[in-house]
Amino acid sequence: MATSFQKKLTTTIMPKLQKDLQLGNTLSLPKLQKVVVSAGIRSDIKDPKLIDTFARDIAAITGQAPVKTRSHKSISSFKIRQGQVIGLMVTLRGKRMYEFVDKLINVALPRVRDFRGLDPKGFDRSGNYSIGFRDQLSFPEISAESVTASFGLQVTLVVDAQNQMQAKQFIYALGLPIKQ
Repeated sequence: MATSFQKKLTTTIMPKLQKDLQLGNTLSLPKLQKVVVSAGIRSDIKDPKLIDTFARDIAAITGQAPVKTRSHKSISSFKIRQGQVIGLMVTLRGKRMYEFVDKLINVALPRVRDFRGLDPKGFDRSGNYSIGFRDQLSFPEISAESVTASFGLQVTLVVDAQNQMQAKQFIYALGLPIKQ
């Protein structure tokens, strides 16, 4: 069963994008490949209960359990030891990805304090777009009363496109409020 955002994407956004890009084949259109949600954990946090709380919050936001990312080597200046948990990451694909993007555009971004639009510099060389959140309270699944410590999130929309220009047009067509 397709989500409402997925239906909107296939019925209105993609045909308009096909005209704008002047592509004859629908299979050559840019597509949203995956969404990666990651959170770095400060090196001073060594409490496993707090890391589990962060993991629970990310699981509530994305609907999928995060993977703990560990350091590959020790760095004494950052007080990091080899094998220490330094972050959490979730890769969303398929239905969960479309549900998350819909929630991101329609719910989470409008709830950001002092929001004036997304930075147009968030694109990388491939045309993927990254958004940073200062805390997890922008998402409706997290209530302010249940938060013991806040953490930042990085959301990356990975686009499968032929070039950067097509990927940018696709991201703009999705309806993300990017400043002009």
